[in-house]
Amino acid sequence: MGDTTTKTTGEPVISLRGVTAELGARPVLRGIDLTVGAGEVVALLGANGSGKSTAVRSVIGQVPVTGGEIEIFGTPRRRFRDWARVGYVPQRTTAAGGVPATVTEVVSSGRLSRTRFGVLRKADRQAVRDALEQVGLADRAKDSVNALSGGQHQRVLIARALVSEPDLLIMDEPMAGVDLASQEVLAATLRAQVGHGTSVLLVLHELGPLEPLIDRAVVLRDGCVLHDGPPPEAVGQHALPGHDHVHPHDADAAPVRTGLLT
Repeated sequence: MGDTTTKTTGEPVISLRGVTAELGARPVLRGIDLTVGAGEVVALLGANGSGKSTAVRSVIGQVPVTGGEIEIFGTPRRRFRDWARVGYVPQRTTAAGGVPATVTEVVSSGRLSRTRFGVLRKADRQAVRDALEQVGLADRAKDSVNALSGGQHQRVLIARALVSEPDLLIMDEPMAGVDLASQEVLAATLRAQVGHGTSVLLVLHELGPLEPLIDRAVVLRDGCVLHDGPPPEAVGQHALPGHDHVHPHDADAAPVRTGLLT
């Protein structure tokens, strides 16, 4: 487990304070506070409908907030423009599919924020090759993305996020529907990024092979923060699905069942 005491000093790379959001007329976020420190890996957990994906999409501006404040690298999100510092991996089911593009073309699109007039230069092309190497797809560079398995497609999305060499990675359920071999590749890729000081915010339905990388877990329930601290598996009981875990700061809080973090 990482040392969050040394990682969270200084300005947070992500800060949500009292953030509220609605989808339609339904409240989804009910005043959440969330921070990610420099070099920290934070997992966002919770049952379906708890607000996990809405929270990360509010950070990148895909979901408008109705109240509270969001800052990225100390800048209010509405004024933040340096998106090359942020790599975003959407849920694979919501990412563009059926696109007649090669693996290299999809990954190259993630480099455009660092190019001049959208022209890839030698350093950009090398960054694309390096990103594909990191996710174990260098041998599929010229293949159509439509020819890939689900796990390989997810690796392409992660390579696209890595190719801009971001300081912050935001990933929405990167392990969902991914085979074990790809999970292990993704965990190794993320471990390398964390080793270089990248800050990470992950939406997960289970920790799986990423558990050793997680410094802090934030558990949402009904759009509220129920737990913010060590991952639930590290709180009190053993890492067995279905165990009840209580917020360490609120003995009267309703228990979180780890078996429901889907």
